[in-house]
Parts: sequence; C-alpha cells; structure tokens
Amino acid sequence: MKEKIKLKGQLKSYLRWPLIMTVLLIIMNVMLYMVEVKAGAIATGFTAVYIVAAVLLYFHRRPSILNELISFATQYGQVQKNLMQSFALPYALLDADGKILWMNDEFLFLTGKEKRYRKFIGNIFPEVTSEKLPLPDEVRDLEIVYQEHSYRLNMKRVEIQELLDASGIVEADKDRSYLISMYLFDETELKRYIRQKDEEKLVTGLLYLDNYEEALESMEEVRSSLLIALIDRKINKYFASIDGVVKKLEKDKYFLVMRKKSLDILKEKKFSILEEVKTVNIGNEMAVTISIGIGMNADTYAHTSEYARIAMELALGRGGDQVVVKDGNNITYYGGKSQMMEKTTRVKARVKAHALKEFMSSKDKVVVMGHKITDVDTFGAAIGIYRAAKTLEKKAYIVINTPTSSIRPLMDGFLHSQEYDSRMFVNSHEAKEIVDDNTVVVVVDTNRPNYTECEELLSMTKTIVVLDHHRQGKDVIQNAVLSYIEPYASSACEMVAEILQYFADGIRIRNIEADSIYAGIMIDTNNFLTKTGVRTFEAAAFLRRCGADVTRVRKLFRENVEDYRAKGEAIRNAELFREHFAISVCPSEGLESPTVVGAQAANELLNVIGVRASFVLTDYRNTIYISARSIDEINVQVIMERLGGGGHLNIAGAQLEHYSIAEATDTLKRTLQKMLDEGDI
Repeated sequence: MKEKIKLKGQLKSYLRWPLIMTVLLIIMNVMLYMVEVKAGAIATGFTAVYIVAAVLLYFHRRPSILNELISFATQYGQVQKNLMQSFALPYALLDADGKILWMNDEFLFLTGKEKRYRKFIGNIFPEVTSEKLPLPDEVRDLEIVYQEHSYRLNMKRVEIQELLDASGIVEADKDRSYLISMYLFDETELKRYIRQKDEEKLVTGLLYLDNYEEALESMEEVRSSLLIALIDRKINKYFASIDGVVKKLEKDKYFLVMRKKSLDILKEKKFSILEEVKTVNIGNEMAVTISIGIGMNADTYAHTSEYARIAMELALGRGGDQVVVKDGNNITYYGGKSQMMEKTTRVKARVKAHALKEFMSSKDKVVVMGHKITDVDTFGAAIGIYRAAKTLEKKAYIVINTPTSSIRPLMDGFLHSQEYDSRMFVNSHEAKEIVDDNTVVVVVDTNRPNYTECEELLSMTKTIVVLDHHRQGKDVIQNAVLSYIEPYASSACEMVAEILQYFADGIRIRNIEADSIYAGIMIDTNNFLTKTGVRTFEAAAFLRRCGADVTRVRKLFRENVEDYRAKGEAIRNAELFREHFAISVCPSEGLESPTVVGAQAANELLNVIGVRASFVLTDYRNTIYISARSIDEINVQVIMERLGGGGHLNIAGAQLEHYSIAEATDTLKRTLQKMLDEGDI
C-alpha cells in the first residue's frame, strides 16, 4: 500500500486554520439567531459559502499545495548545495579514516586536486596524521603551512547515525557512523601582523665596562679620556646600526633601548660587540671587556627593566665579558669565553664581611652547608664560617651527610679534639631539627639549591647567605639576604679567608682550621697552578701566618694505592677527540671517592702535549660525574652548562642521571662537535 505524504509541524497547523475558522463562524451564526432571526439567516448563507470554499481548499487543493512545498524544498536544498559548493572558505568532508569524500570549489582550487580525489588528507597536508583526527565532541585546530601560506585547519565530527537509521536502506558501524568536516582559515596576514607586533616590542638592557678602573690604571692618564671616547663611539655606532638607543648613565655604565627585531639581529651576530670593544687599544696594557644584561617580554616596561638588571647581575656573577638575555623565565648566555679579570681591591670582601657579621649577630644559631659529596674546598670554607660564628659566641653546625675519603683526614682532626663540640657535624635530618626562624643558613661553594646537602633548609629560614666562586646559572638560590659570588676567586676558601680578615678584630684561627682552609685553596688550584691570582697568594699568606702548615696539609692528602691505580687507568685509557680533547673513564669499583680521583685524572691529562681540555667520566651511585679541565684556550664552563652543569672557565663539571657511561660519552662528544661547528668553542 502506497504511503501517503503527511505534513507535520507548523505547516500542518497552517492548513487546518480554515477548518478552525469554520467552527468559529458556526458558533457566531448560532448566537446571531438568538439575537435576531433575520440576521442569523443572512449569516447562515455566508457561513455556508465559507464552509464550501474551506472544504474545497483543504481537500481538493491539498495535493497542489503539497507539490508546491516539495518543489520549494527541492529548490531550497539545491540552493544550499550550490552555496556550500561555492563557499568562500575551503571546505571538505572526510570519512572516519581521514579519506576525502567531498571538496567544495575553494578547496579544489587551493589544493589543485580533482573532484574524484579520494586519498588520505595527510597526503595534501603532512601535518595531519591519523593521531590528530578529532575525537568525539572535540574541535581540533592545527597550524599548517601550505604553499607559503599559514592556515588554521579546523576539524570536527559530524554524526550521521540518525540519518542512516531513518533511511532504512543502509547500515554503518556504530563506532564509525560519522564524517569529519574540515575548514581552512587563511591566517597569513594575521600571522604577519602578529609577527610584526612581536618584532616591535620594547627591549631594554644595561651595558657595563667590566674593568674600567683597571684598564685606566694600565695606561697614561692623558690618554684615558681618549680611550673612553673611542669606546663610547664604538658602542654608540654599534647599536645605532640596528636602530638602538644608548644612554650613558655613569662613567662605565650605559642604558640600552631597542626593538626585539634589533635584538634578533644581535643574536645572529652573537653579539660581536663583545670582541669589537676589546680591539680598542691606544697603549692600554689591559683590553676593556663589557657585560650586557637584556630584559624582554615582561608584563610592563618597569618589569622589563627589572629583567635587564637581573640579567646584568647574572652576567657579572658569571665573570663578565658576556651577554645574558632574560626572556620571561628563560635565560640565554652569549660569550663568556675569556678569562675573568681579578679585582685587586678587597673593598667588596670587607663590605660582605661586615654584612655577614650583622646577620650572624642578629641570630642565635648558624648552620653551614655546601654541595653534595663535600670536597675539601667546601669543608675548608665551612670551617672558616664556623670559626666566624664561634667568634660571635653563636651555636654553629656544619651539614655533612656522607664524609668522603678526601675530607675524612681533616674531619677526624676535629672529631678527636676536645676543643670542639661533638655535634659540630650534623646530617640533613639533624639539621632540619635545628634550623628555625632564628637561624642563619650559610651556603658555601655552590649557588644552586638542588646541589646543596639539604635543600629543605632553604625554606625553613628567611636568613640565607650564599658564598660561592662558581658562575651563576639559571637555577640559583632565591631570596638570599646576602649573596657574595665572585667567579674570579680560585676557591670558596680564598673568599672565606678574605672575609675572616675583616670579620672581627683579633679573630683567632686555630692551626687545624687554618690547615683546612689552606687545603681547600691548594686542592682547587691544583697546588697553585690554575686560577691562581695575587689575592690567592695573599689569602694563603694570611692562613700561613695563622698557623697553616704546608707539610702537614700535604701529608693529609697522600693517596692510597687503589686511588693511584684508578687514576693511572683513567690516564692510560684516555682517547683524543678531534685531536685536542682528552676523554676518559675513571673506574669507580673499590674506590671510596671516585669523583675526586676522576678530577685528579682530568688535571693530569692537561700535561699531555696538544690537549686543550680534558674530560673524565665517573659512574658513582647511578650518576655519571664529568670532571672537565682546561688551561686557557677552552672555556669548559660553557661546555658543562650545555650538559646541565657549570663551574669555571678552566674547572667545571656536570652530573648526568639515568645515563650509562657509553651514553654519557656519546652525549659529551655530540655536544663538543656541535659547539665546534657553531664556533662556540
């Protein structure tokens, strides 16, 4: 039986209005009869005519009306199809697997494909993979580049299960009864405007002359003004070439303003101004070096300027002669290849000593800690701070978790002496019970929180002091009330020895304490062969006057047979990478302090002709320790920073967790090769 076409919705109601009106007219006609019979009779005639017309319209003209509605719907659907076909945006339909089913004219024109093209969409846009197809109730946006234009590709699922169920003809897999609609929005111009806006962002910076006073002292006074004038001219000309502005604040300080686009140019040139300034020479024995701190992408101009100040502090803390760029939380370093200039004046040491004394005087307890795997330099510096605290009659403690063989001879001297408290040395657990708001925590020989013996102590008190001779990196101890970081110094012990000279009048340093501090200097300078300056010898002379005995210290650090053999094995198995880089592995089995032995082996490898830098890897406690050494040609500190470590120009190191020796060696070689190719070493 043929199914009749039935109307529904508003159209069905509209066609029933004549019948509804007929009922209303009949009611009205009856009421007229009640008022006036003659009037009712007249109305009856008109009502009868309306009823006949309404019946004829509803039943006789109904098929014609339906035909007209169907014709309109068909034409309307065709119009919709034509509109979608000629839609100004590229539009396509994909099946559940991402294969193209249909494309509109704009999509065909953009891709240059035929209507019958039915391949995976990833063949046209490689950025679209199967994993990137939209999930249910998800709108997936992708950034793609096609024919030098930037597009935002929008994809979402279109469910067709209800349509299939209603058809009664075909079926589909319940899990795949959908299509994927795809739109392409051309954002080339938008991207260009965004990029242009980003390039025009304000960038501020600070430029300092590192060794202004020292350079002037090395030349005749009549020429000093000419030297400064030439440097001013070089700096102004350099930044004017990239549309930057330079304002001189003081005799050796400048303020910089430029656009981000200009900064990108400087990055490409790797800040050649660092080397250009060094070429200015009119008889000065010492080349002038500069440090630059740059801030960008802060919320306000004031914060951008603050970023520049922080960047400058980092540059100076790392020894100067470099550029530090602070982009939000990201910090990038450029330069820093030259030897740091030693400051002959000790004014800064005197100021820091007085500040340290004030902080210690205001608290009841002093807790000193260094880096993990305490070495002799850390131990000696801690002993010096311990003596300073005891001079002020404060309770003092030194945090050492696992004493190594390198410090045990010194440590035993204190433990076996009745003049020292048995609780002088504590572990992390004991230290956490001691530290409170009335405690000064002094960190020596490191400025990284994760390198300390007990990082938790840094959050248990507000009074933190940092004394270190390593260059600062990205991760530094925050909120220190006193930070004294001098990369020029040979060791933390040298810095502490200078502080003790100004800490208090008549401070008495005992022989064993002087031995410990002297030993730290001796070890870190490799018996006064590396990083040794005038102030290093002055500190050693001060300690010698305090009772340090060279022979006694030397006896303390004689090596046992196992350590000596391991060091010899590391030297014997060394390989030369790119002719000038000695790389070796130090065996750790049976050694109490293999990292110390590895460092000693790295020092010995520098005695080989042609070796510019040495790297010794040691596997200790599931961590690969790298000891890096150089004489003067290679900055091993920037190499170790690439591996997450740090240190000094000639002495540095890094720790690689979850690495095997082979993997760590390959990583080191790849880093060296990359830096050689880029000209960074």
